[in-house]
Amino acid sequence: MAPEPSEPRTVVHVDPFKTEVGQKGLHNRWHPDIPAYCKVKQGEVFKVECHDWTGGQISNNDNSDDIQNVDLTRIHNLSGPIAVEDAQPGDVLVVDILDITPFPNMQWGYTGVFERTNGGGLFSNDFDSKAAKAIWDFEGVYAVSRHIPGVRFAGIPHPGLIGTAPSQELLDTWNKRERGLVAEYGDPTPAVALVPNAQGAYIGQDIPDDVRKRIHDEGARTIPGREHGGNVDIKNLSRGSRCYFPVYIDGANLSLGDLHFSQGDGELSFCGAIEMAGIATLKCSVIKDGIKKLGDLKQPIFLPSPIDPMYAQQIIFEGLSVDVHGDGKQYSMDATVAYKQAARNCMAYIRKLGYSKEQAHLLLSAAPIESHVAAIVDVPNACVTMGLPTAIFDRDILPTDDGIETRKYTNAALRSDGVRCKQD
Repeated sequence: MAPEPSEPRTVVHVDPFKTEVGQKGLHNRWHPDIPAYCKVKQGEVFKVECHDWTGGQISNNDNSDDIQNVDLTRIHNLSGPIAVEDAQPGDVLVVDILDITPFPNMQWGYTGVFERTNGGGLFSNDFDSKAAKAIWDFEGVYAVSRHIPGVRFAGIPHPGLIGTAPSQELLDTWNKRERGLVAEYGDPTPAVALVPNAQGAYIGQDIPDDVRKRIHDEGARTIPGREHGGNVDIKNLSRGSRCYFPVYIDGANLSLGDLHFSQGDGELSFCGAIEMAGIATLKCSVIKDGIKKLGDLKQPIFLPSPIDPMYAQQIIFEGLSVDVHGDGKQYSMDATVAYKQAARNCMAYIRKLGYSKEQAHLLLSAAPIESHVAAIVDVPNACVTMGLPTAIFDRDILPTDDGIETRKYTNAALRSDGVRCKQD
């Protein structure tokens, strides 16, 4: 008789209603000396509970003061590290993402626009960004928000951040090149790189004081994605996706967190996506000598989820590498400029529907927006497109001979002092 199925074990437990402080199995820096918190077998199905990326600093309320005052030295409280049996440097760690769900007793998430001087974001200088927020309630697979009325869409839950631990050599490489950026560009707003900073560092394990100090002083910040994976923010890494990560130390030491209920391509707000706390169900295996076998693997390979929301009809907005929304400057093949112009064109359309600048910014971060590099060879103008799904709105938003119907909506959650971003 076949054995009865058993519930997968939970290797990291988290209380999402408390800060990260005092909770075991969490860390917010990358360093090879952070010991594995737990170990899993190859082929074992296991669960990992994850805090939201700020460690519980954001509340389900109707103002954005918490976004304004968030402590960004404490962010990305990752669950792990999780050692995988028989993983060694030179191997490839294969991670199957079997499921991502919010906590049963925490069926909400948030999207935020950060202050230009505290975190900033892609449009922080364009808009002189001030804190704004949307709370999203989860209704099964759908998300709705009292702060962006008239919108409902299916989520694609995924880890914004997942990766293996670096070797000391790789960590030193990261720190050298990122310090080099700061040396070259100084201290602009927003920053060009975030170098090691002991303030806010957290390692939720009992380790010797000298090891803890070394990790705090040398540990790489978790904000950028790097060769090991990290903060990749790929919305298609949802249920059923598979990840191939280079292994740099014994056990691989997998960590993950920064869970999202939904996100658009590009996550154009720094606190973009619908951020949430939740539970990941994973399975791991190892390809021995996989780095060589997979073509001298320099960075991870991902197989996307076979489950995506079916939003066939989109309004496509084009963006070119010309700052048509600013000073008109011509840039040469700059896809970031082109992406920003596509987003600004899409935002202008959303605002014509009746939404505020803040709501347009938040919505394009949170909804399953598709963005593509359409052309990267036609000098001097790179072309990027952004697709806005029409079915996420509770009305027809297609262009007509009479133009676009404008409705009046309540606004996003703003600062309690009423200060907003620069308005057009």
